Amino acid sequence: MRVAQLGSGTPEIAVVAGIHGDEPCGVRAVERLLDERPTVNRPVKLVVANEAALERRVRFIDEDLNRTFPGDPGAKTHEGRLAAALVSELEGCLTFSMHSTQSHADPFAIVNGVSETATELVPQLPVAAMVETSNFAEGRLFSAVDTVEVECGLQGSETAAQNADRLTRAFLTAVGALPGDTVDRELPVYRLTDVIRKQQADTYEVFVENFTPVEAGAPFAAADGDEQVADERFYPVLMSSNGYRDVFGYAAEKLDVLETTTAAD
Repeated sequence: MRVAQLGSGTPEIAVVAGIHGDEPCGVRAVERLLDERPTVNRPVKLVVANEAALERRVRFIDEDLNRTFPGDPGAKTHEGRLAAALVSELEGCLTFSMHSTQSHADPFAIVNGVSETATELVPQLPVAAMVETSNFAEGRLFSAVDTVEVECGLQGSETAAQNADRLTRAFLTAVGALPGDTVDRELPVYRLTDVIRKQQADTYEVFVENFTPVEAGAPFAAADGDEQVADERFYPVLMSSNGYRDVFGYAAEKLDVLETTTAAD
């Protein structure tokens, strides 16, 4: 784990990259901040988490770090020990954690709950949606640390790296660390309701678009040509043919649309 800081004092804001070693987009954003060293209005902690996995360009060494929190300093696995060290490092910090995905090109945010912080902060970020995933938060960083996660784009793409830089600077502006203004946007909010599992097969297909409703009775995916059909209406999230080993993705419900606020004349 590599830890650096912008500004002086004790940080209450942190930016984390490299939770997964095959998702380098956030690392690029952190390295650019370290190269530029912008003047900040409040100190910011910068963390590149799983350096060993990044060096090998694999998701993890022993187990998925983002399913391992809060970890254990005496754990037998690399990620178990790293999770405990990262939680200790981030204590007292509102944390911004960057990821990428094989399922959706447009950035979106993932939160543990639709809290006051989330509803104030996330609409200021250039994201297409906010996904509340408290039903599936076990072992994730935001189960142990106050965190906003963002999916920056397609894994390994240059666009995801560019998005990570843009998202990080928007976050730091929104929390008052960087000078400037942000733009509020209307933001749909979803809640994950179920895991969409897939059977073992040689080929997988997905027929639907993330965040686009799937009606009851509609086929949405297939394993070796065997179609899966929706029992009820749902919104697919993180759906992809090969993003996860044993699941296609998640089913979600749409909770709300956060409206922009306009100051009175």
